[in-house]
Amino acid sequence: MSTLHWAGLLLLAVVAGAVVPFQSAINANLGRGLGHPLWATLASLLVSIVVLLPILLALRLPLPPLQFVSKAPLWMWAGGAFGVCFISLALVLLPKLGASGFLALALAGQVVASLALDHYGLFGLVERQMTMSRAFGALLLMAGVALIQFSAVPAKGLVTPG
Repeated sequence: MSTLHWAGLLLLAVVAGAVVPFQSAINANLGRGLGHPLWATLASLLVSIVVLLPILLALRLPLPPLQFVSKAPLWMWAGGAFGVCFISLALVLLPKLGASGFLALALAGQVVASLALDHYGLFGLVERQMTMSRAFGALLLMAGVALIQFSAVPAKGLVTPG
C-alpha cells in the first residue's frame, strides 16, 4: 500500500471521528425538540436510511445473497443494536457531560473494547496481541480523558434539567 493511499485512509478515519460530535450534538437538540431521546434515535436512523438508499441505487449495488442473510449468525446483526445504544446514550449523556467529556469517555471505551477485540481476534478480526506499548497507550488515553473531563471550567449558558 502506497504512503499516499495510507495517508488517505488515516485522513478518512479522522473524518469519521470528527463527524461524531456533530451528530451527537445535533441529535441531543433533536431529542429535546421531539420530547424524548428515543424519538431522536429513531429519527436519526430513519434519516440514515433516506440518505443511504439513493447512494445504494446510484452505485447499482446488487442485492445481498439471500443465502447469507438467512444463515448468518445472530451476532452479525447486532451492529444496529449497538448503533441504537450509542446514539441513545449520546443523546442523554452529551448534554450532561459536554461534547468533549462525553466523546473522550466514549473514545476511552472504544479503545479498551478495541484492544480486547484485537487481542482475542473476536468477530473475525485478525489477532493483534496486547503489548506493553499498546497498554501504555491506553493508559495515556485514560489520563487524557481524566484531564478533559475533570479540568473543565463550570458550564455557562443553557442548563438542561436533571
